[in-house]
Amino acid sequence: MSNLEQSKIALFPLTSHVLPGGRLQLRIFEQRYIRMVKEALTAQSGFGICMLNPKGKTEDNTHILPIGTLVHVVDFESLPDGMLGITVAGEQLFEIQDIDTAKDGLRSGDVTLREHWPTSAITDEDILLRQRLQEVFDAYPELSQLYPEKKFDDEPWICQRWLEILPLEPQKKQELLSSKHTQPVKEFIRQLVE
Repeated sequence: MSNLEQSKIALFPLTSHVLPGGRLQLRIFEQRYIRMVKEALTAQSGFGICMLNPKGKTEDNTHILPIGTLVHVVDFESLPDGMLGITVAGEQLFEIQDIDTAKDGLRSGDVTLREHWPTSAITDEDILLRQRLQEVFDAYPELSQLYPEKKFDDEPWICQRWLEILPLEPQKKQELLSSKHTQPVKEFIRQLVE
């Protein structure tokens, strides 16, 4: 899919968040999501990971917040408990226009891809954001292992990793992700880590 292209993709609502450049390990056990992964692997396409709206309702799909991440499966394995283990990589943000629900409960959305945040180098005032994130990766080796290639000199990459790991309300993350650039995100994160 190219920038700003419209498409229909399967949606996977989660309490965990992954953003472009991010990676997430998942355990898949519900039949509808096993179907979603099989179809994505067969078509070599992605699916969407969406944030849950704690105030929404599943009956009218308001439990899914509008900004999600297109992901691709980069690794999979059968887990000892019989579940399917997958690792996904975040590719691009999208905005959901409409949601359909299949008979098995799998939701798919008409989505419009959003432009990536412009890449910019880390400024002196943002060095702290990079240092603190490096400390988090050092403290949590399982998180660090997900990222064989860390981009600590890339401002959007650093901001997106912070938004994945910070325990913020999903609505706050949605508000920050709706920005066209990283400045409001950096300012917000800076207040938390200083």
